[in-house]
Amino acid sequence: MNFSPPPARRPGARALGAAALLFAPLVALGADLQLSVVDGPAKPATLYVALYDNADSYAADKKLAAQTAPMPAGNAKLAFSGLAPGRYALRVFADENGNGKLDTNLMGMPTERYGFSNDAVGNLAAPGFDAAAFQVKADSLQAVVIHLR
Repeated sequence: MNFSPPPARRPGARALGAAALLFAPLVALGADLQLSVVDGPAKPATLYVALYDNADSYAADKKLAAQTAPMPAGNAKLAFSGLAPGRYALRVFADENGNGKLDTNLMGMPTERYGFSNDAVGNLAAPGFDAAAFQVKADSLQAVVIHLR
């Protein structure tokens, strides 16, 4: 007589497999953004980067994501992974004195190096979202270079 138990059944295996196939396209949509920032200060600084995904959040300074990176010789590279397709904009600045903020003069003009995606330039203010916006496509690698001024 055989007293071994019957083989284990996995009743949810088919459902799990079907769910994986159903959601696979959503996972594949993630794109990666590689950012290079150049023309920073010659002395070491910290780069602050803010990523926005729409005009309202850009205007209200409500970041989708933010990162910092060392700028040992005026250049830095970093990445944002798994972005949904859409329009994005970046704001960056090099914190040259280590106080964690973009310093300005009495007129409100930055005294530390800063920049925007598309190397957008504003007129006595930051450029708008549309000027700085770039398109990220599904399942792609997007490279952006920002020159600090």
